Amino acid sequence: MKPRPLDMFVTIMVTSFLTLLPMTLHADASGDPPEQRSYADDRAAIEDLQARYMFALDFKDAEAYAATFAPDGILDFGRGEINGRDAIAEMVANMRADFEQDIDEDTSGLRPVAGRHSITNIVIKVDGDRATGRAYWFHMGNDNPERAAQLNSFGHYEDEMVRIDGQWFFAQRKIYNEQVAEWAGSIDNPAW
Repeated sequence: MKPRPLDMFVTIMVTSFLTLLPMTLHADASGDPPEQRSYADDRAAIEDLQARYMFALDFKDAEAYAATFAPDGILDFGRGEINGRDAIAEMVANMRADFEQDIDEDTSGLRPVAGRHSITNIVIKVDGDRATGRAYWFHMGNDNPERAAQLNSFGHYEDEMVRIDGQWFFAQRKIYNEQVAEWAGSIDNPAW
């Protein structure tokens, strides 16, 4: 008996489904099964995380900033630890309110003070759904009477990251700032 087109179509569809099912069950948000993810894929995703963090910080976007952290993530800087997304978002919202108040009170007639962070020398170790990172950061700003660009701060990050549902987040970010004595790092190399 000659196979009917509908029977052939159903056979092909069921075979395809059964072949792809195991990969689908183990895929993450990137769409890649864990065994097909590479260090380059993880590194690219983590560098994207770090860049989104910087933009959110510089534009004082509280929700976007907090969203770079795991739900129970920790931000650790010179003033101590801030735990959880809600507390982290509140800190950035307060920064924004202070910034907006400063703009409102500025009678200089100059453009508002602005600052931008950059990140460099990124080293990352990935171990499954966990990663450790180190990176330098520096800050350019124009908080001076001429509103001239100047390098005004620098330091490094020590990060612990976690992948949740295929997306990387900061589990803990520790910030060192070499301009502030109590926030400065040690003289030992923080990278491996």
